Amino acid sequence: MSLSTVDALLDTLRRGASAHDGEVVDLLEHMLQCAALLVESAPEDLELQAAGLVHDVGTVLEPSGPATHAVTGAGAVGPLLGARVAALVAGHDHAKRYLVSADPAYRAQLSEMSVVTLALQGGDMDAAERTQFETGEHFDALVALRRADDAAKTIGRIVPSLDEWEEPLERLAERQSRS
Repeated sequence: MSLSTVDALLDTLRRGASAHDGEVVDLLEHMLQCAALLVESAPEDLELQAAGLVHDVGTVLEPSGPATHAVTGAGAVGPLLGARVAALVAGHDHAKRYLVSADPAYRAQLSEMSVVTLALQGGDMDAAERTQFETGEHFDALVALRRADDAAKTIGRIVPSLDEWEEPLERLAERQSRS
C-alpha cells in the first residue's frame, strides 16, 4: 500500500493513537517522540526526522507483521517522501540487529517487546552482515534513528503535535515530486 498524499500519511499516523505494539506509549506518541529526538540530535536533517516520524507506519498499516513492518512502511512512504526516507524506514530494524551484535551493552537497553521483535526480525547479525551494514550508505543515520527509536518510549514526554509536521512533510513530498 502506498500513501500518495501527505493528508493520507497524516491520517494513517493519527490511527497510531489507538494502536499499541506492546510498548508503554501508543504508536503515534512513539513516532512523535522519535521525530522530536531526531530534531534535537540532527536539526539540519529533515529526511532523518521524517523517517523518525514515520518509521513504524508499517505497524499501523499491518499490525500483525512485526517482522515485515519496516519494509511495509518503506513501501508506503517511499513514493511520497523519497528514497532516503524509505531506506531509513526499511533499515531501522536492521540497525537494531546491528547494535545488538556490535555493542554488548545495547541489548540490555532494549524494551521487553524490542527483544521479542528482534528474534522475529532475524536476531543478531553475523560478522559478514555487520560489515555490510557498517559500509552501507545510510549507516550513521540508521544508527541515529535506531537510538532515537529506543529512547522514544517515555510516558508524558512533551513533543510537537502531528499537525506541526504537515508543512515539513509537504516540503519533502514536493521535493520528491520534482525529482
